[in-house]
Amino acid sequence: MEENTKDFQYCDELVETFEKVVKKPIKKASSTYYCGVDLGTAFVVIAVLNENKEPVAGAYQFANVVKDGMVVDYVGAVQLVRQMKAKLEEQLGTELIYAAAAIPPGTEGVDGGAVKHVVQGAGFEITNLLDEPTAANAVLKIDNGAIVDIGGGTTGISIFKNGKRVYVADEPTGGTHFSLVISGAYQMAFDQAEKFKRDPKNHRELLPILTPVIDKVGSIIEQHIEGYDIDTIYLVGGTCCLTGIEQALERKLGLTVVKPLNPMFVTPLGIALECTDEIMP
Repeated sequence: MEENTKDFQYCDELVETFEKVVKKPIKKASSTYYCGVDLGTAFVVIAVLNENKEPVAGAYQFANVVKDGMVVDYVGAVQLVRQMKAKLEEQLGTELIYAAAAIPPGTEGVDGGAVKHVVQGAGFEITNLLDEPTAANAVLKIDNGAIVDIGGGTTGISIFKNGKRVYVADEPTGGTHFSLVISGAYQMAFDQAEKFKRDPKNHRELLPILTPVIDKVGSIIEQHIEGYDIDTIYLVGGTCCLTGIEQALERKLGLTVVKPLNPMFVTPLGIALECTDEIMP
């Protein structure tokens, strides 16, 4: 596994820088700024990069504007992204114009328009719209393997061969289902279960309870990688912050499963890296 973790050097350095600028933005002027807007089921994340594609600011906020990868509260989503944009602009002392966004793989015809309109409605000019695991690979930079993005509502899978995406899929199982299991097991409200799940101190206790849901995710992965010569699974997405999830999936799949230091921020940073200054038609 050591050989695979070397792939994460660029990713981990980028994420570490992003975590720092979320707390303390870099106000040095840039000729342009590139933003990545990630409308997640649990969190909305905006990553801001400078002209050299280096993180300079960012924000994230828990929200319920998306369900199972689909925008269900359009007005709420626009208002939230607009508020986050305004806060970042105040921190940087400049207007943020360009943004890219991402959607679960295979949902372009279903929800791509809604995501695009949310970003535009918040005041951005949208320059790119791509699927989430492919966005993640702008950071991971893998040539061969499967990127599995386990978000709040869905599990997205992209298979890469020789650096090219050859297959994408998306299934409605993710962190929300983890929280529902926790809510039932501990007889606590869903929102309380969400907070309990996000505390790393609880992860060892939660892992056995969540094993059936993790196995379900593993079955989804098995189904979609069948017929492809895959030996390594790369995990991203907020749900993968659960300590031990990679080992649990390794046992289920019989494959090497690895993840970067903070899988929650990989996709939004990848979206920002794919942002340009050319507005989409």
